Amino acid sequence: MPDPFRTAGRAVAAPLGALARWRHGKPMHPRGVVLDAVLERTGGPAGVDVPWPAGPGEQPATVRLSRGAGLPAPLPDVLGLAVRVPGPDGPVDLLLSTAGLGRLTRRVPVPRRDATGPYSSIMGYRSAAGPVLLAATAGPGARPVVAEPGPVADAARAGRLGFTLAAAPGAGEWRPFARLRLLGPLPDGDPDLHFDAVRHPPPGLVPDGPMARFRAPAYAAAQEARGRG
Repeated sequence: MPDPFRTAGRAVAAPLGALARWRHGKPMHPRGVVLDAVLERTGGPAGVDVPWPAGPGEQPATVRLSRGAGLPAPLPDVLGLAVRVPGPDGPVDLLLSTAGLGRLTRRVPVPRRDATGPYSSIMGYRSAAGPVLLAATAGPGARPVVAEPGPVADAARAGRLGFTLAAAPGAGEWRPFARLRLLGPLPDGDPDLHFDAVRHPPPGLVPDGPMARFRAPAYAAAQEARGRG
């Protein structure tokens, strides 16, 4: 029996590819800023048996904060928080969108004006311990930041923008496992990076569920069109 979510993903692949060619770049989240960051691991989420990130420590990361539809401020938009962490077997990519954090709302995108979130993976992961979702919430003492490249870059330079990463087993409570400290924008502001949460998941987590099956064909078509454009 055909998978309706893969079918839907294939259905939007063509318009996404056309939009990528028209915009000469990203079909979604076209406006953003890429920042250097540090991922400070705190030992893994308690009670969630996944190997990433294992053990305390820190490592460099790259973060992109963006507006999903590219709407100008002060209009709200579904904001994106993309995180790339290098690893020995390739990068780990996380793609989070502004959403709620409740048992139901954690899977629902929510338009916002404030870049401090909260964000959810919306897409679930399969693990040895069962289904897992990921989230990012504003760090201690955070103040609202207008979700535009300039204000986001200024807040990161000033050390006022950071996030706590957390995992939740299914609809369970969120359990922190790392802090993400943003340092400042890259020299060219918004280089054309390709984040892919389906192809580059954290070790021990397998993208699963309706959103993963929808994303795979849609993202593949968009990235192919960007390569040709």
